[in-house]
Amino acid sequence: MTPPANRVVAAASLGRAVLLGRAALTLTATGVGLRVLPDPRTALAVSVVVVVSTAAGLVVLAHRPDVVRHSAGVVAADSVAVLAVLVASRGGVPFFCFAAGACALGGVLLGMRGLVLWVPHAALGYWVAGHLLRTGAPSPHIAVFTLAFPPADVLAGIAAAVATGALVRYVDLSVDVVASAQRSAAASERARLARELHDSVAKTLRGVSFAALALPSSLRRQPELAEQLASTVSRGAAAAAREARELLTGLRLDSPDQDFTATLRRICDRCAESSGVAVRLTAAPVDPPADVRYELSRILDEALRNAVRHGNPRRITVTLTRTDRLRLRVRDDGDGFRVPADFSVLTAGHHFGIVGMAERARHADGALVVTSEPGGGTTVEVSVPAECLARTAS
Repeated sequence: MTPPANRVVAAASLGRAVLLGRAALTLTATGVGLRVLPDPRTALAVSVVVVVSTAAGLVVLAHRPDVVRHSAGVVAADSVAVLAVLVASRGGVPFFCFAAGACALGGVLLGMRGLVLWVPHAALGYWVAGHLLRTGAPSPHIAVFTLAFPPADVLAGIAAAVATGALVRYVDLSVDVVASAQRSAAASERARLARELHDSVAKTLRGVSFAALALPSSLRRQPELAEQLASTVSRGAAAAAREARELLTGLRLDSPDQDFTATLRRICDRCAESSGVAVRLTAAPVDPPADVRYELSRILDEALRNAVRHGNPRRITVTLTRTDRLRLRVRDDGDGFRVPADFSVLTAGHHFGIVGMAERARHADGALVVTSEPGGGTTVEVSVPAECLARTAS
């Protein structure tokens, strides 16, 4: 949204507020006048003019807010309404109220340039006040009240111009903050995708490329080696395709615009449906930053897959709690295993799940703990410090 567009939004919003406030003030003054006016038709005529002009202005601003760009035309049309109220009220208090509202509307549309409107309105107000004082014998209180209204026109215009400028600056700042957050989120998403590609598909494709480069020179000299290299290329391509599918599936696990608990429940329900194992979720209402909730979603998915694939469980319990840390715990009643002191030992047997979960926990500035005994089930717990969660509030 460009700055001129921001001013359109601010002016249209404040313009509607001014129209409604002016109508309420003028109709109140008209209603009070019903008790002292000898002819109620005067009050009725004023009410009709006020209601019709206000309704027309509200409709135009609601359907065509960009009309505020043509401020001169709007001010001219509103000045006609002011003159109509003057004629209908015969210079009574409703006219002064309506004129003050017109100056406020001019301040919204013209800013401090509204001085060219406020001065004529104030001069007209003094002329009307002088006419009323010459043709009647009002009390001193009424005289002071009538003479005080013309300066109020200028004050109302200045106040509206200042309020509009402040609102425009606020809208500009809000737009800048949202745009900055969107840019930051896009950069974070690109960095995360780049890391995922580097840690999985890129490494596999690099191995495939090395094997493919050695394949032509080996075809004639070492046919057996060429056959092995061709097999390596085939397996590597299949592995890269599988990793790409897993990567895309993982990226779709979390929807940042949805509640985090709903994301966890969807992952648990999908595991239960595909494996037939009962998965129970208990989650505290938390909303971690996008990068943290992404890593936690991937860890939960991997932990559930490992439990089903290797543990033969009957039941899996997933809990998400928050105290001084955010803790995601996955507990199963399966076969269990003996946990090595160093997770990297597991990679020798091509078991990369726990290693990958530990890496994801570190990416979220957290830590992964795995506890298990043969026949005693397995518990996977990842905890993230509260300072990481505070990033959502910054």
